[in-house]
Amino acid sequence: MSGYDTDSAVLVLEDGRVFRGTTFGAVGQTLGEAVFSTGMTGYQETLTDPSYHRQIVVATAPQIGNTGWNDEDDESVGPTGSSAEAKIWVAGYVVRDPARRTSSWRATGSLQDELVKQGVVGIAGIDTRALVRHLRTRGSMRSGVFSGDALAETDVLLDRVKSQPSMLGADLAGEVSTTSGYVVEPTGGEARFTVAAIDLGIKTNTPRMFAERGIRVHVLPSNATLEQILDLKADGVFLSNGPGDPATADGAVHLTKEAIGQGLPLFGICFGNQILGRALGLGTYKMKFGHRGINIPVVEHETGRIAITAQNHGFALEGEAGQEFDTPFGKAVISHTCANDGAVEGVRLLDGSAFSVQYHPEAAAGPHDAAYLFDRFTSLLEGVKN
Repeated sequence: MSGYDTDSAVLVLEDGRVFRGTTFGAVGQTLGEAVFSTGMTGYQETLTDPSYHRQIVVATAPQIGNTGWNDEDDESVGPTGSSAEAKIWVAGYVVRDPARRTSSWRATGSLQDELVKQGVVGIAGIDTRALVRHLRTRGSMRSGVFSGDALAETDVLLDRVKSQPSMLGADLAGEVSTTSGYVVEPTGGEARFTVAAIDLGIKTNTPRMFAERGIRVHVLPSNATLEQILDLKADGVFLSNGPGDPATADGAVHLTKEAIGQGLPLFGICFGNQILGRALGLGTYKMKFGHRGINIPVVEHETGRIAITAQNHGFALEGEAGQEFDTPFGKAVISHTCANDGAVEGVRLLDGSAFSVQYHPEAAAGPHDAAYLFDRFTSLLEGVKN
């Protein structure tokens, strides 16, 4: 478009708000839901988290890219489980002040170069504080980043933004799941247990946390069946994090009901929490702007314990703190809620056979307050096997 220099980029929100800045990463067009993450560190883990599929992420930290990019911190692997196939999942990236140089002994390149390499369109140099305040007030919304030949008059760009589907009703887990499955072996010895992990967008650190506890993890596609789980002689089932609207995940909900009915111990994280909640009869809803960051306080109501947690979700379960309710599998309880806004952060069956949390106890780059939940699940496996 004439009138723009080659470095110009534009962020357009579906309500017509426009932010003008400079190109960051690849040049072109990208569409997605605009969301913000409050993490002060861990941008590589954020960018490679499959839960951010089809979202344009706004970094609230003012400077991004200081530590560059490395070959170790990706939070996803390819469809076959190979780290060589790892990729950035975000649709686009919005930052205020990109670092001008990389400073880390672990870096293998710069963030800018990696975004270009993977074709991720971004924008820099905008007032991210104003943008975040807007999203907190109006809610997460459809958006687009445009640069280079993709630039056009604002009304044209706005039409492109509005033409994309909403995240409400989006069925995305199958788009980020493993295609054939893979196995992560335990570290330092023989396998004590076998867990079937349903990949709805699983993060790399989750099987690693199981492996450290002597658990062999079979990562299965999102459309896995009970027969596959039983064929593995799995001692338990794990439901992973992932993107999209949990109201669309009827297959995973059905599998969860079957697994609980078989008496298999079950543990869920994030999207998995919403799946377990649905299997127990709870509804879900789209949050105004969600929880995304590594500093969100959660209360465990049975103990009063508060954990500072990493989170990334735009949907939540319906319910109130400490609420007990009947399910086809016995009584259940809302076990955790967010200290900030009361959103449901965990559910469990009162007999202890299934539990889940909305946050990330496997969090990389932290915090690690909730890592004990992996020990809790391991104890549950021990109790059933013995």
